Amino acid sequence: MLRGIDVSSHQSTFDTDGLSFVFIKATEGRSYVNPRLTAQTKRARDAGCVVGFYHFLWPGNITAQAEYFVSKAPEKVGDLLAADWETTGEGTHASNAEKDKFIREVKRLRPNHRVLLYANKNYWQNVDTTSYAGDGLWIADYVSAGKPRIQADWTIHQYTDSPLDKNVADFESKAAMKEWAGDV
Repeated sequence: MLRGIDVSSHQSTFDTDGLSFVFIKATEGRSYVNPRLTAQTKRARDAGCVVGFYHFLWPGNITAQAEYFVSKAPEKVGDLLAADWETTGEGTHASNAEKDKFIREVKRLRPNHRVLLYANKNYWQNVDTTSYAGDGLWIADYVSAGKPRIQADWTIHQYTDSPLDKNVADFESKAAMKEWAGDV
């Protein structure tokens, strides 16, 4: 298993030693862009990590959110893209249909990139009704690394959020992950 992290504007810097991948929050809704996106992307790329970007999904205007995300997330061969599906600050969430539509729309707009679903264990087991995760499931469940408590194939497991979101990926090597991502 490979080690990685995910970061947002809350991290002014982060250590890449021993990491194979970094996911970076790019956007949220139709108006927010991570002000540290450029610097965080450079740091991850300079360390030779597989780089992914995620969009915090809000209900409504799904096509516009997908277009906004791909217009702001850097585009490089081998980059991964993800829909972050969880409860908003207003206590709402995108529906199953909206989540599925967003993933499909991002795949349509960036057909040469892998698109994943990021969800916590509760959303995956109790909110999700379609089991659609695009090209891979990135599951948050705060237990032993690589052992999420779900009955589904997963690609990435976020196993802690303190002091930083730590993840593992289900690949035997960074080369295998890069190949899967299309960075050959």
